[in-house]
Amino acid sequence: MNIAVLSRNPDLYSTRRLIEAIKNRGHNGRVVDHLNCDIIMDEDGPSIYYEGKSLNNIDAIIPRIGASVTFYGSAVVRQFEMMKIFSTVDSLAITRSRDKLRSLQILSRSGVGMPKTAFTNFSKQENKVLKHIGEAPVVIKLLEGTQGLGVILAETNKAAKSVVEAFESLNTRVILQEFIAEAGGSDIRIFIVDGEVVGSMKRQGAEGEFRSNLHRGGKATTIKLSRAEKATALKAAKCMGLAIAGVDLLQSKRGPMVLEVNSSPGLEGIETATGADIASKIVEYIERSTAKKRMPKDRIKA
Repeated sequence: MNIAVLSRNPDLYSTRRLIEAIKNRGHNGRVVDHLNCDIIMDEDGPSIYYEGKSLNNIDAIIPRIGASVTFYGSAVVRQFEMMKIFSTVDSLAITRSRDKLRSLQILSRSGVGMPKTAFTNFSKQENKVLKHIGEAPVVIKLLEGTQGLGVILAETNKAAKSVVEAFESLNTRVILQEFIAEAGGSDIRIFIVDGEVVGSMKRQGAEGEFRSNLHRGGKATTIKLSRAEKATALKAAKCMGLAIAGVDLLQSKRGPMVLEVNSSPGLEGIETATGADIASKIVEYIERSTAKKRMPKDRIKA
């Protein structure tokens, strides 16, 4: 098969590992910068041009779409889908997961454990909102932010009000979220491929840091998941429509709570911490999925 990894940087760990796994399993792999793709639509049907040539010989794609280019990146993925080319991540699921508010609404509707979260249009009524999620400390998050950026811990209600007012003066929307103190500045990252947990790690934030992101100095160790943690992660990925996902959980007194479901989780941290070959798991998922598409309908029914 010809498999394309949609990535802006061929030197990134995740991109390199995926290309390596593709080739190790006997396929042809190439990196395609999605921002340099031209989306063409006419009466002959949808097509994509890259570096002046039509991408008409691709069998499957692995999107690695950065948060800052979600709109164009998901449009490119959607165009591949229109061309009936298999994608490991659905374009709608990418846009859904990147919208923090929308993703939390979906998780809440599905009954997934999560910290109490509030969003309001009335900047002068923070105190009313805080009553819904409990007293400070409270976590304030930008609706668009990655790797721990745009996440603030307000120690008092007064501080929370000041932070919200400051963001809203810049026309920037935020959500307020319950602070889970017992998590102790740690969380669990669970990597899911095709409805199966293929790796999990516990991330501990640096001393004095409540955010556990590895990009912010956090450390990762392997962890054995409880049944509840595994079930919660699988349910979260499923309700978001993601076959490949990185689910971030907090351990709380009320059980596992989902912080975020990532549609483009990095491989370096999880593979380094666990020693698992997750890149190959992703390629195997492509093989299974494309084999089903090629299989005659009567055999599928059987």
